Amino acid sequence: MTNAPNSFATLALSPPVLANLERLGYTEMTPIQAASLPPALLGKDIIAQAKTGSGKTAAFALALLANLNARRFAVQSLVLCPTRELADQVTAEIRRLARAEDNTKVVTLCGGVPLRGQIATLEHGAHVVVGTPGRVMDHLERGTLQLDALNTLVLDEADRMLDMGFFDDIVTVARQCPPARQTLLFSATYPEGIAKLAAQFMREPVTVKVEAQHAGSQIEQRWYEVKAKERLDGVRLLLEHFRPASTLAFCNTKVRCREVVAALQAQGFSALALYGELEQRERDQVLVRFANRSCSVLVATDVAARGLDIANLAAVINVDVPVDTEVHVHRIGRTGRAGETGLALSLASLDEMGLVGRIEQLQGRPSQWHPLSELTPAPGGPLLPPMATLHIQGGRKEKIRPGDVLGALTADLGYTREQIGKIDVNEFSTYVAVERGIARQAAERLDAGRIKGRSVKVRLLEDGDED
Repeated sequence: MTNAPNSFATLALSPPVLANLERLGYTEMTPIQAASLPPALLGKDIIAQAKTGSGKTAAFALALLANLNARRFAVQSLVLCPTRELADQVTAEIRRLARAEDNTKVVTLCGGVPLRGQIATLEHGAHVVVGTPGRVMDHLERGTLQLDALNTLVLDEADRMLDMGFFDDIVTVARQCPPARQTLLFSATYPEGIAKLAAQFMREPVTVKVEAQHAGSQIEQRWYEVKAKERLDGVRLLLEHFRPASTLAFCNTKVRCREVVAALQAQGFSALALYGELEQRERDQVLVRFANRSCSVLVATDVAARGLDIANLAAVINVDVPVDTEVHVHRIGRTGRAGETGLALSLASLDEMGLVGRIEQLQGRPSQWHPLSELTPAPGGPLLPPMATLHIQGGRKEKIRPGDVLGALTADLGYTREQIGKIDVNEFSTYVAVERGIARQAAERLDAGRIKGRSVKVRLLEDGDED
């Protein structure tokens, strides 16, 4: 690792940690890492303003791991996140970064999962807990989570937690942490609630702010004026013209989400909806299918999409213009990540022009308008995702691992490794992406076959049956 100004080697990190960073492909620090890690590694409290996709998770993960004594079997770090999806992503990232140190135990505590299993896991000892405020409070009240050895408290996406009404819960949790701990607070925006939180339980925090990572040039923004009755068809025209491999379409309401998905599915698109009232199991299925490339279009409300970090997102479509101008910047910032280019396509009617004007002010540049009439279907037939998802009844509880599923499909059934995509093993279910052309046959053969010597129930997930 070179000693360039933004090299991790300039930090007070151990050689095994630096070697692991190099193995993981962390070549140099992102601006938020370069700004927050030096004071964080000195033990200072930090308030960092950073958006999703800026590398903030690694910033706080490296700081909390530096404080960790793996030989001490007690919870030494607690990370609070607004959603279960974000908590899962943060847990995975901390585990990757912790590989340099033997046996660092990271546990996720979120709702939607039985308490029993979580209590048993905590009894076996954990070093780092990542969780949502409600479930962490449950464990504290039951006495199943002890924080007396805690040295680092992290609040991730604090503004979202405040939006979701977690202010009092966060304060309650913080009061149960030792006063001599380090507190790291990360937030994309800086509402007044953040200052209020900081005043209550942070010690002389260092404030770090970096400019948004998404250079305008990485994201091509196009606006299309529509009449009310053209809006749903406008989404179809955009998809047929640009043919993005994966699209996140934002709606302002759950009702609009359902309308868009119904219209797209009726036109042969692979589209799924994500909104607040979905059961956790339905939500898991929808997210798995979008992330593993077996669904082309995810239609979501802003609240439901919180904490969602999808790699290689080709396009964002704003079906409605958001009322809050900062939300527009959040939405489009989900594409064009990690040096990739992205498309941000927005539909707006005459009565939304005031909102568009506020977005232009915030972005400091005028909108680029295009007529709907210039959109023509690109060749290639219907826009179908490359993969399809098989749902296997059975997961971690049945001791199923990704390797077992891969072995059953390749060694036992003769499919190639290239025909198999992402494998997600949850508590009670396993999802495996396979090439669309073999999906039906693979589901039938796996259903008739065995995994780890046991018969399993397998079905192909299709649009309209994510329940």
